[in-house]
Amino acid sequence: MRPPHDRCGFPGGDPRPGGDGSRPGGPQGPTGHDPDRAGAAEMIAEGVRDARPGEIPERLCRVAVRLLAVAGASVSLCGEAMPVRLGASGEEAAQLAEIQATVGDGPCFDAVREGIPVLAPDLTGRDARRWPVFAFAATAAGARAMYSLPLGDSRVTVGTLDLHRATPGGLTGRDLRRAQLVAGVMARAVTALPHEEYADGRDESWLSGLTAEHDLVYQAVGMTMARLGIDADEALARLRGHAFAQGRTALELARDVVAHREELEGG
Repeated sequence: MRPPHDRCGFPGGDPRPGGDGSRPGGPQGPTGHDPDRAGAAEMIAEGVRDARPGEIPERLCRVAVRLLAVAGASVSLCGEAMPVRLGASGEEAAQLAEIQATVGDGPCFDAVREGIPVLAPDLTGRDARRWPVFAFAATAAGARAMYSLPLGDSRVTVGTLDLHRATPGGLTGRDLRRAQLVAGVMARAVTALPHEEYADGRDESWLSGLTAEHDLVYQAVGMTMARLGIDADEALARLRGHAFAQGRTALELARDVVAHREELEGG
């Protein structure tokens, strides 16, 4: 996987409960113990018990759906202008993540840039004006509200945890605190989990298998650059534009470009 650009990198501090990274606040007892946070942490721990490293992003997405009043969750790394989806709770959540990657806009991009949660409680109303193209495609896919939480902080962000609902509405303070707890654990998983060891003795980064499919996007961009004599930004913009016009994701179109089943036209 290519190194991320701009502010993408490793978060400073341990975001797990009890670590020294940023932690969401909440009502606590006299001793500083938060019963709701403790219960959520136990559910998270149970959800990833005995999981291999590569399984953890999807497991945590499923835990998020159980913990929160949301229909789905996905997690993506921020990369070279294209988010790379690592896991999702289901097909709809995966599709919404790919829509953001395809149009190059949406809550996850703002969350990465700003390093704070970006909440869009009504994609059919006022939030449609923030990301009109994304909102149109997301509502067509079944989402009416989306919430993107950075994996990291305002200084450095490695990706986002994206949540959605089928009806408009905001997150309660309790749900936001729980979502931030999941995002903190996800950030730790993405940056600090050990390598995965194979039976034949090979030791390979657990991220490599999760991101390999998205390398097709960069292959398609490179092929388009060489054929049309354009730079990477223009080639990616054309891939995204053609995919959106055809009602497909950038990844779907990239597969066809790499397999020489389709070529992006110039002009």
